[in-house]
This record gives sequence, C-alpha cells and structure tokens, in this order.
Amino acid sequence: MGPQRREAFFRRLAEANPEPAGELEYATPFQLLVAVILSAQATDKGVNMATRRLFPVAGTPRAIADLGEEGLAGHIRTIGLYRTKARNVVATARLLLERHGGEVPRDREALEALPGVGRKTANVVLNIAFGEPTIAVDTHIFRVANRTGLAPGRNVAQVEEKLLKAVPRPYRLHAHHWLILHGRYVCKARKPDCPACIVRDLCGFPEKTP
Repeated sequence: MGPQRREAFFRRLAEANPEPAGELEYATPFQLLVAVILSAQATDKGVNMATRRLFPVAGTPRAIADLGEEGLAGHIRTIGLYRTKARNVVATARLLLERHGGEVPRDREALEALPGVGRKTANVVLNIAFGEPTIAVDTHIFRVANRTGLAPGRNVAQVEEKLLKAVPRPYRLHAHHWLILHGRYVCKARKPDCPACIVRDLCGFPEKTP
C-alpha cells in the first residue's frame, strides 16, 4: 500500500471515529496496567466483568499488594490463567511501590521490567495512559496489517516496525485503536465484513467478501 492510499486509509478511519477509545475499563494508569495484564488470552468483556468487582475493593498498588495472590485470585478466577496473572499483578504492585513510589512509570524499559508486562502491554500503557504514539500489535492488528497490505510482516515485531513507518504522523496516536476496532468488528478473522468496510477500495486483500 503506497503513501497516498495509507493517508486515505487512516483519514477515513479518523473521520468515522475521531476519538477512538479502548474497551477496557479503568480509572488510573495502574488500573489500566492491571486490566491489560489480565487481558492476555482473555476478552475485554471478561476482564471488565472481573475488574468491576475488583477495582472498588483494590484499585491501587497498595491495595493489590495487601490483597495478596490468593485474595486477588478470588476476584479474577473467571479469567483464563488467573493464578499466573494474580501472581504477576501482585508482584507488579509491590515493585511499583518499592521502585516507583506506587506510580506507573512512563518508560518502556521500566514497564517491561514488571512481571507479566511485555512489549505489547507496555505499548498499550504508553499509548493510552501517557499519549505516546506507540502501536501494540495484537492478533487483530497483525491480521489487518497483513490482509490489507498496510504493513505486511511475518511476525509481530516486523509488523510493529513497519506500522511505525507506514502510519502518517498525524494519525499515529490513535492508529492503535482504529486498527484494533477495525479488526475486531469489520476485518474479522473468519469472514471479513467487506461490504461494510469504509476502506475496502484501498485494501489489497484479493478475496473480499461480497
């Protein structure tokens, strides 16, 4: 996909949804971090159901640390891999208290040093909590980038690198959300809804659905 098509691609997404937002529910950067850790191999809907019960009881690093692994596990047992996630979230809360005064750091290296936080999670937090123009490549973004020809790559790292170069600068802050939402609701894995796609004519996918 050439520069003019890429610009048109994101211009249309921006016009359709000028202020896109993620679907995880949170009130603070720490709650966002917890929600993203919990969302690995889980749906946003499932995570929100759990955090609606959790955050009113324990929504700060101190409260999570005091809750402990078993206490936290009881609140998130409806989420897949809940015991591993409980261990990581409690350890993360304790490290935030010990190393960062209970605040979520605005630094990739410091974020990725936290248990359960990889590059994708760090990118989400940097983008949503701190307004950094990062792109967290999940399965939806990976699919859209490859299927449309926007930024094809064999793995997540390649797609992220290409997207950071391909997305026009004015659209980089929200590109993460536009691509996820487009992949989740329009450019779906099994059967893309091409008739409803506002960028259909710009897409290089040869097997568009009628």
